Amino acid sequence: MEASGAQLDREVSELSVPVPWGEIRGKVWGPDQGRPVLCLHGWADNCGSFNTLIPLLPKECRYLAVDLAGHGRSSHRPPGVFYSVLEYVADVLRVAGALKLRTFSIIGHSMGADIAGMFAALYPEMVDALVFLDSYGFLPTDPKEMYKVLRQGTDEMIQFEKKTEVKKRVYTHKEAVKRLLDANPTLSEQSAHILIERGLVQVEGGFVFSRDLRVNFKNSHRFSLEQSLEMQSRIQASVLVLLAQGGVQRRFSEPAQEKFTLALLQNFRDRNHKVVTVPGDHHVHLNNPEVIAPFVTNMLQTKVLSLSTRPEHKL
Repeated sequence: MEASGAQLDREVSELSVPVPWGEIRGKVWGPDQGRPVLCLHGWADNCGSFNTLIPLLPKECRYLAVDLAGHGRSSHRPPGVFYSVLEYVADVLRVAGALKLRTFSIIGHSMGADIAGMFAALYPEMVDALVFLDSYGFLPTDPKEMYKVLRQGTDEMIQFEKKTEVKKRVYTHKEAVKRLLDANPTLSEQSAHILIERGLVQVEGGFVFSRDLRVNFKNSHRFSLEQSLEMQSRIQASVLVLLAQGGVQRRFSEPAQEKFTLALLQNFRDRNHKVVTVPGDHHVHLNNPEVIAPFVTNMLQTKVLSLSTRPEHKL
């Protein structure tokens, strides 16, 4: 593990992929000929979310951690455009096309896992392995409540567009770290400093958070449990679901939500996918990566690296 980490640390480089409205930025670890593994962070985070985990994973892989649109150093979407899972799925396809990736694995945390799950359902031939970090891969909505969520997301966008000027609050670096910790109690102070590295932009008088304010609006695309299970059944890749004891399981413990999550997990198990619960909270992969690294490593070694017939990929 230590040797792998040392080697990967030396090979980190910046990634930039052109998109119609700007660029998708990110970081790359590992050799040019390594098996490609796309890493998708959670809501309001950035690709720094994988800084502590990737050095513990197999050095034979090439890890492509992206800042999702509107996050980190990636461009914000054009005015009037929503942020939702389907738009992000299209971004994954753009990145894969630009990097000439025909088949790859995906590690997704939280919202990043929802994007990974939907992508693997729509493009099953492109994904050989999926790792969901503290996520079920899909987030169903009760059909009776769906209209409220969709209306809220639409109203938030329209009200935002009516504002003649939107000013972001300016922080000192210390204040920004405190603000991030206050908003994300599952982050350690070290993890907050890691995310801040790509999450701030320096301006006159201090720093502002780089993420687009529109990412805070309700997701305008929702799916029922029946639709989610159907999408889930389309996935051909091997799946590893890693849930934190203090993470989404606690958040979705209400009976109305629990019936959705139990159905999703049972469907994974019925299809011979692996579901594991580990100690930790929602950001365990960043705060304590050594807890989950052995599971992810085993997944990559047995489901990806052992397949010697797969063609090489070069970036």
